[in-house]
Amino acid sequence: MTDDTRLNAPTADAPTGRSTATGTSTAAHTGAVGRPVRSVDAQSVALVAVFTALLVAAAVVPGIPVGGFGVPLTLQTLAVVLTGLVLGPARGALSVALYLLLGFVGLPVFSRGQSGLQVLSGPTAGYLVSFLLAAAVVGLAARVVVRRTRRALWVPLLVAASFVTTVAVVHVLGVVGLMVNLKLPLAAAVSADLPFLPGDLVKDVVAVLAAVAVHRAFPDVLVRPRRRAARTARA
Repeated sequence: MTDDTRLNAPTADAPTGRSTATGTSTAAHTGAVGRPVRSVDAQSVALVAVFTALLVAAAVVPGIPVGGFGVPLTLQTLAVVLTGLVLGPARGALSVALYLLLGFVGLPVFSRGQSGLQVLSGPTAGYLVSFLLAAAVVGLAARVVVRRTRRALWVPLLVAASFVTTVAVVHVLGVVGLMVNLKLPLAAAVSADLPFLPGDLVKDVVAVLAAVAVHRAFPDVLVRPRRRAARTARA
């Protein structure tokens, strides 16, 4: 009886070992499958396309000539700030980048129907370049404000962020572009830029009010319930 027990022991243990190995393999496979796989977000693609079209539409609207250096007053600043405020830094910057790409490859989507890389040697070059950075900066501010502050504070905080972005990014780079491409001294470039500032600040307020209305109506644009969805999937 003792010998038979010893002989049969490995036979009893073998299936257990295989079962354990199989269970481990299955668990590993399940864990691999259970990990979230990054994929193209259809909502993000649609939003980027819509706001790129908005940027094009804002440029197509005829601008008001201001000063003698060929820089018109347009709705582009409003569209850029609104894009960043609604979409956040990554998607906002992507929308502006797509808009710039369309213009650089030859589509007449810049102000006064301009297109091509030659615009980078003109008086509006600094402003065009600033749009990409401005959308990312104000988008980052919007993401922090909308996710981490009370709704009552959204408007004043976003207005402040938009003002700072407009002055420190759009107008500073616009002045640099005037100095580089038109060979203007600093004082002359600042004087040429100043008439645009009051209108841009008013457009910032309009953009903030519109963006806040969007976030209140569609809170998942910037604040997505990812953690809640993950917990539900694990349960």
